[in-house]
Amino acid sequence: MTGDIVVISVASMGGIGAALSLFLAYADKKFKVEEDPRIEGVLQILPNSNCGGCGQAGCRMFAEAVLVGKVPITGCVAGGQAVVDGLAKLLGVEAQKANKIVAVVLCHGGEKEALKTGIYKGEKTCVAANFTSGEKACSYSCIGYGDCVEACKWDAMAMNDNGLPVVFHDACIGCGACARACPRFIIEMHPIEHKLFNYCRNKDKGAVARKVCKVSCVACTLCVKDCPQEGGIDMIENLAVLNYEKCLQDTDAPIKRCPTKCLLYGEEEKMTKAFYYASLKKPAA
Repeated sequence: MTGDIVVISVASMGGIGAALSLFLAYADKKFKVEEDPRIEGVLQILPNSNCGGCGQAGCRMFAEAVLVGKVPITGCVAGGQAVVDGLAKLLGVEAQKANKIVAVVLCHGGEKEALKTGIYKGEKTCVAANFTSGEKACSYSCIGYGDCVEACKWDAMAMNDNGLPVVFHDACIGCGACARACPRFIIEMHPIEHKLFNYCRNKDKGAVARKVCKVSCVACTLCVKDCPQEGGIDMIENLAVLNYEKCLQDTDAPIKRCPTKCLLYGEEEKMTKAFYYASLKKPAA
C-alpha cells in the first residue's frame, strides 16, 4: 500500500514537472523579445567601463538607448572621439565631435587658507564629517577627507599636501563619480572648453566669508564689471556665478582685479598627472 502511494506521488510530480516544462518552453518561445543584433557591435566599440557618465545604468543600457535614438553617439564620456567615430561608422550616421567633460573642484580653501574651528574625531569620510560640519569654519568648503578620490576608479584624482583634491586634466574621463560622492556639491562637471572658474562656493556676506577663508569670494562685484560680456557673470547670493552661455572663455579679463584670487583662468589644464607627481616632495636620501 505504501509502495503504491510512493509510485503515485512520484508519477504525479513527474507529470506536473513535465507539464510545467512544456509550458515554460512555449512561453519562452511565445514571449521571447528579439534583441537587436547591433547591440553586440556597439558593445565592442564601447569601453565597457560601466562608469555611468552617460547617464545610463551601464554600457549595455547605453547601447540599447543609442540604437533607438534616446541618447546621442557622443554620449559616452569615457570613450572619447574613438567611440564616436566607431559608432558613427557602425550606425551609418555622420560623425560628430566628442564632448570632453572633466571634473572641477570649486574650492581652494585648503589647510593653509581655511580657518579651523575644532578637531574632528569621527569617521574620516566627508559624508560622515558633513553631519557635524567637519573642522573648517566655512560650511561650504571642501571637507578634505577624499571621498571623491576614493570614488574615482580611473586614477584621475589625488589629495594634495594642502588637504584638497586635485583632478588630473588629462586623465579625467568625465564619469561624474567624484561629483556624486561630494556631500557639499563643490565638484562640477564642465566641458573642457570652460577655462574661467570661481573657486569658491561660500554664500555668506563678504566680511564673514573673508574671515573663514583667505581665498573666498567677497562679493565685491569687480569681476561682474570687468567681464567683457554683459550678463557673463552675475552676483547671486553673495557669490560670483558664471553664465557660460554668455561668458567668454578666451579672456582672463574678469580675474585681474579679484582681491582674493578666487576667480582664476586656465588653472585646470595645468594639472596633468605627470605634473602632479613630478611636483611631489622627494623623500630624503
